[in-house]
Amino acid sequence: MTNTFFIAGHAKLPSGMAAQNMYETLTITAEIDKKYGVIVEANCTLATEHGREFISQILKGYSLKDGVEAPVEAIHEHYLGKAGNALASAMKDLYKQYEIQMGKIKVQDD
Repeated sequence: MTNTFFIAGHAKLPSGMAAQNMYETLTITAEIDKKYGVIVEANCTLATEHGREFISQILKGYSLKDGVEAPVEAIHEHYLGKAGNALASAMKDLYKQYEIQMGKIKVQDD
């Protein structure tokens, strides 16, 4: 059995973006280490492969056990495209889902 789990966060895309023609929402997905909360792999629904890879590089290695502020700040600092706010919102939603899942996992472990 793997020591990771998969989680997603969603946000509405701003109008006029290429990705909006394909999706109404932007999604960030992440594979999270169960023990340490570290983002092992991440992806998103930006329109270009380069953009998706860039976001993946930004998010890898952050521990969600430390909160969401650092990865959100990294998105704002390094991603200067139109989807910056949507990416930050999707990351916050992903973190909210992480907190919900951690609550469920802790309850099950008790």
